[in-house]
Amino acid sequence: MDKISAVIITYNEEKNIARCIESALKVADEIIVLDSFSKDATADICYRYPKVRFIERAWEGYSKSKNYANKQALYDYILSLDADEEITDELAYAILKEKENLKGAYAFNRLTNYCGFWIKHCGWYPDTKVRLFPKGKAYWEGDFVHEELKIDKGLSVKLLSGNLNHYSYYTEDEHRKRIEKYSDLHAQKMKADGKKADFIKLYFSPLFKFIKTYFFQLGVMDGYPGFIISVLSAKAVYLKYKKLKAIT
Repeated sequence: MDKISAVIITYNEEKNIARCIESALKVADEIIVLDSFSKDATADICYRYPKVRFIERAWEGYSKSKNYANKQALYDYILSLDADEEITDELAYAILKEKENLKGAYAFNRLTNYCGFWIKHCGWYPDTKVRLFPKGKAYWEGDFVHEELKIDKGLSVKLLSGNLNHYSYYTEDEHRKRIEKYSDLHAQKMKADGKKADFIKLYFSPLFKFIKTYFFQLGVMDGYPGFIISVLSAKAVYLKYKKLKAIT
């Protein structure tokens, strides 16, 4: 049976890390946690698990941090998890079946929990991600906002059954704070790409985002959480263009 190294990066994840580690233990032969000097109980929690190798290192951004952590893995296959994610039993069973003879890369469907509600629409599901891959044939890239996994050409990708649960926001206030932070990064990236914020982008793009999320992507089917997600998604678009306009 092939062996898997689970890799997780953390910073102040005491709310999530135990759940993530315990789910990874279902399938992983070692767990690497790369932490950016958390100020909460993250380290103490990680040290409770014998299979966890806890490494502290200054933050260099998502891509550089994840690539560094991958290099520390002992085994040929990387299972990349975020601290707020959890492998379900069904997904664990599918991974264990593949461990008999791992080939290529593997994708998971990610299901997000928003303020206690599972979101099935809003463009948030299935949110398919490649998360299990050969160590030497994939790397993370992206400087500003969301890192992206690049895999070697010709590497097959198989979608496994079961969900990767994602506990995104516990409160609406957390969501609003994240929007403020990421809208800054989005604006910087757009500026670096030479983009401008005109009248249409500033005022009509947020409106279209709401319509798309709430109606076209059936956010209305998710009830009140779907409405809030649609509103805040529109706000995120407005803020990134507003901030872009301010710096260009």
